[in-house]
Amino acid sequence: MPDLESAVDLYEQTLGEIAGSPPLLDLVHLGLGPDGHTCCLVPGDSLSKVTDSVVALIGVYQGRRRMTLTYPVLNRARSIIRLVTGKDKVDALVRLRDGDPSIPAGIVRRDESLVLADRAAAEILGLN
Repeated sequence: MPDLESAVDLYEQTLGEIAGSPPLLDLVHLGLGPDGHTCCLVPGDSLSKVTDSVVALIGVYQGRRRMTLTYPVLNRARSIIRLVTGKDKVDALVRLRDGDPSIPAGIVRRDESLVLADRAAAEILGLN
């Protein structure tokens, strides 16, 4: 769909039909980027201030324009699973564990959240 604004509207409408208004998701599965990004919520983007949208567009990140769920939707989810793999994620995982709000993943609630990390990502934490 070349019209990104229309795609955002359609995604938001679909979520409303499936999960109510505002959408309440039973489970959200998130990853973690080396820079602390999650769910296309990236460092330096202004989406941390968005409170009135379910889905939003971000600026160009890693060469692409993307849409993402917003923090209010993620933070309303009943449960969150985060999958963290790779040695390049160690710093971001430590910051996530410490609740660092300067990274996007640190803004997403940590209660009712399960982090699954591979040996490479968890090695520095002594969890292997």
